[in-house]
Amino acid sequence: MIVIRSTLFLLLVALLTVPFGIFVSLATLFPMKVRYGIIKAWRAGFMALCRGVLGIRYRVLGRENIPGQPAVVLSKHQSAWETVALQEIFPPLVFVLKIALLRIPFFGWGLAAMKMISIDRQAGKDALRQVVDQGRDRLNAGYWVVIFPEGTRVEPGHKRRYKPGGVHLAVQTGATLVPVAHDAGELWGKNAFLKHPGLITVSIGPAIDPAGRTEAELNALAEAWIEGEMHRLSPHRYPASAHGVQ
Repeated sequence: MIVIRSTLFLLLVALLTVPFGIFVSLATLFPMKVRYGIIKAWRAGFMALCRGVLGIRYRVLGRENIPGQPAVVLSKHQSAWETVALQEIFPPLVFVLKIALLRIPFFGWGLAAMKMISIDRQAGKDALRQVVDQGRDRLNAGYWVVIFPEGTRVEPGHKRRYKPGGVHLAVQTGATLVPVAHDAGELWGKNAFLKHPGLITVSIGPAIDPAGRTEAELNALAEAWIEGEMHRLSPHRYPASAHGVQ
């Protein structure tokens, strides 16, 4: 049944994405509000397929921690699911992503039309400058910025070095940081074709004010909260912690 569900989901998402990719690309002639309206409709269809075909639902903890003004979201990244779900949970937002994604037919065209923050990962310090320049523009326009600090999808129970892009943007713009943890990888694995039914938990942590803090301090605070929450959401992935060993 899981194979059938996963296959049907993939086919239906493809059928959904092609026309919407074309529509949102053509909509570049119109204001961003129009483009976001199109993406909102696509997102609703995608999430409906997650529920109806895959049997994947989700709950959100800590909604009260979402600030009233645009902020920088630092989120755990385990699957493709959260790249869509976070758009449903937070106000209008953009992601920081590698520029190569914009070249993907239909899907990439849609990303380009939504003015996502695209960077060249090989550019070194210039990549940070790209994040700040584009990030400041999006924040000033009223959009939230989502960054996956580990830079790539990471399997449940594992972690990578938290890169400084998100906290650098917060320090340079004064924007609040919002840490996010979730366990989507338990049902929707990294690069996995098979998706399993169940309940995903998305946990939003207390906002972190960058004022008076260094980038290193901010990065450490965000990482500590996210990884600590991951231990709580998926304790079976951290057996050593259950015995007091970190």
